[in-house]
Amino acid sequence: MIPSTFSIVAYDPHNGDLGVAVQSKFPAVGAVVPWAKAKVGAVATQAWSNVTYGPRALEMLQNGMTAPQVLERLLSEDEKRQARQVAVVDSKGNVAVHTGTECMDWAGHVTGEGYSCQGNILARRKVVESMAHAFENTKGDLVDRLLSALTAGQKAGGDRRGQQSAALLVVREKGGYEGFTDRYVDLRVDDSPHPIEELRRVFDIYDVTMLSREAPNNLVPIVGSVARAIQTDLKILRFYKGPINGIYDESTRKALNYFVNVNNFENRMNQEGLIWKSILTYMRDLARRSQRVKRRSKL
Repeated sequence: MIPSTFSIVAYDPHNGDLGVAVQSKFPAVGAVVPWAKAKVGAVATQAWSNVTYGPRALEMLQNGMTAPQVLERLLSEDEKRQARQVAVVDSKGNVAVHTGTECMDWAGHVTGEGYSCQGNILARRKVVESMAHAFENTKGDLVDRLLSALTAGQKAGGDRRGQQSAALLVVREKGGYEGFTDRYVDLRVDDSPHPIEELRRVFDIYDVTMLSREAPNNLVPIVGSVARAIQTDLKILRFYKGPINGIYDESTRKALNYFVNVNNFENRMNQEGLIWKSILTYMRDLARRSQRVKRRSKL
């Protein structure tokens, strides 16, 4: 089975983040294509994928080899190199990529400063060109730019065989849960008719729950209309039974704390009397979905 795949490997010179984003007409592509290690590099191995390329490349990068040197070594030791597609970026932003002559059309790649976009069995070359353009012109951190590149690739035609799975891996030193790992973002959609859209949806939840990317002015006091909105939504969601009066009293505080615990927002709610707008939005969306379900159930 040959996965038809498009991916991007990239380095962020502003903070050292390294990452891979990928979509494929192949189940659980996140288990095969993306590899990365903080302060070392990132690798995408695809087409007739040689999965040993990932760990071997990272080991060589960690031992001081550059991305071009690593790629040269990998290919020199692989008799089936012309069936492979692989891209490597190191912690200095050096990029090396190979699309073998036996990769199925359309296959190829586009590189830029600190990144490479590549794919095989694609609709056309514009897929990787659109990915590169989106990556270069999207504001935000590496996560935002990688997701933008995936979306652009799909809009340009994506894989000729369709969609099935997608993955996003970004590494940052001590960027994972409680600083115990380097997996800043490590998300997969293993089987879906719209995997990139689903990956974005999952990331939005992960972003609100785990990351601290929100602007400081989005932390607002729980008073007046904010308190009233919280009471309203929590009542719809059956966390709160008190009056809708806009007063952040003890019953409202307990209801909010319960909601926070149920939805794993503890690390985002460490300042009493304040709440992030992203959590307000999440709560509002849940309440609206709950109301829609109730209305449909009555029809």
